[in-house]
Amino acid sequence: MFGNIVFENPQFFWLFLLLPLVIVWYFWKWNKQQAALKISSIKGFKVSSSWLIKLKPLLIVMRLLALSLIIIALARPRTVDVSTRTKTTKGIDIVMTIDVSGSMLSKDLKPNRLEALKEVAAEFVQGRPNDRIGLVLYAGESYTKTPITSDKSIVLSALKDIQYNGVLEGGTAIGMGLATSVNRLKDSKAKSKVIILLTDGSNNAGFIDPTIASELALEYGIKTYTIGLGTNGIAIGPVDIARDGSFIYGRTKVEIDEELLKEIAKVTKGKYFRATNNKKLEQIYEEINKLEKTDIEEFKFYNYEEKYRILVLLAGLLLLIEFLLKTTIFRSFI
Repeated sequence: MFGNIVFENPQFFWLFLLLPLVIVWYFWKWNKQQAALKISSIKGFKVSSSWLIKLKPLLIVMRLLALSLIIIALARPRTVDVSTRTKTTKGIDIVMTIDVSGSMLSKDLKPNRLEALKEVAAEFVQGRPNDRIGLVLYAGESYTKTPITSDKSIVLSALKDIQYNGVLEGGTAIGMGLATSVNRLKDSKAKSKVIILLTDGSNNAGFIDPTIASELALEYGIKTYTIGLGTNGIAIGPVDIARDGSFIYGRTKVEIDEELLKEIAKVTKGKYFRATNNKKLEQIYEEINKLEKTDIEEFKFYNYEEKYRILVLLAGLLLLIEFLLKTTIFRSFI
């Protein structure tokens, strides 16, 4: 009954400092009321001790308990039940546009660029519970892996399944990837439409110019964050394919068209980032997560249940019992 108690007027607890003074006053009054008779000897008197005399201090204890209960009642104890309801007032639609060309298997990020991206992207998706997210993959061409959806389990499963399998034509068609992403978002009614485009190379394939694709994004009010993935200089990456179909790795030059990525971000009012290692890639997604905030309205409902009434009743009962005892059983003693 008294779990999760809060006190509306805790300042009344200062009254407990007066109780020691009340106790001292009661004992002083008690001693003043006791009559004393001096005789030379009590021989010849039958000495007996009445249990009523021993119980007389009980009246003082009851009154002090009643005063304590009244002080607690004045502090107004009550329980509060808080229920919360959240409402997403305006959502964000996000398309993650991922380069899946062979160079994404380079090992300058651990275990490689593609696996590092999948891990960080999955954390990003889990941190956006109120938004819709879709996936677009591209190499020499592009396609929609997952349409924008609020079902994060679908997006996470699709992310996990991303592999380099050579199905897409070789090359890096940044313009194609961006255009496909714009197509997924152009009819969205969301408050904010965002593309996160990641690549580790330069535009060398596809029939859509990245500049045209970025102008389309601007026309539809789609902001684009671009990420250049790869260390500076030389990386260990696939340079050939063995007879058994496995990759042969060697030292390759990292060539990212940063000027193009910066221009795409600038035109669409986004931002360009460079991820040279796993930690930097994680920090970039964390920053994008902070930049794109969903408006969430929270409603809290408070249900108070007052508990002072029972304390007042107990105090009144104690005072009533004390009064009855004082006017009946202890009447001849007090």
